[in-house]
Amino acid sequence: MSSVSGLDGCVSPAVHPEKVAMVTAHAPAADELARVTSVFKLLGDPTRARLLYALLEAGELCVCDLAAATGTAETTVSQALRLLRASAVVTGRREGRNIYYRLSDAHVRLLLDVTREHALHDNESRT
Repeated sequence: MSSVSGLDGCVSPAVHPEKVAMVTAHAPAADELARVTSVFKLLGDPTRARLLYALLEAGELCVCDLAAATGTAETTVSQALRLLRASAVVTGRREGRNIYYRLSDAHVRLLLDVTREHALHDNESRT
């Protein structure tokens, strides 16, 4: 079988078949990728990201406190929290009439910390 050179200089079939086989064997399943990308979509909204970073700092806040801390309308906060709860990014604890929200686990905290660190690092490396 002859090799065909692509426009980008790659030769078909793959130049490094062992690496391609390794990547293919360890690639996430479609349902797993869907869950991962849904988390990134949630983080892709500035309002939801502000709320998550507020919870990262404070630990636990009610809707009123989140609205005041982020300068966001309470209805917007409630809608955002509904999506974040549905995706298990935040959890709530009821105390009387209030629900206090917090990040669901250490994975979410780590994701926020690493994402922010990467964004700051990327910005510093460009200057």
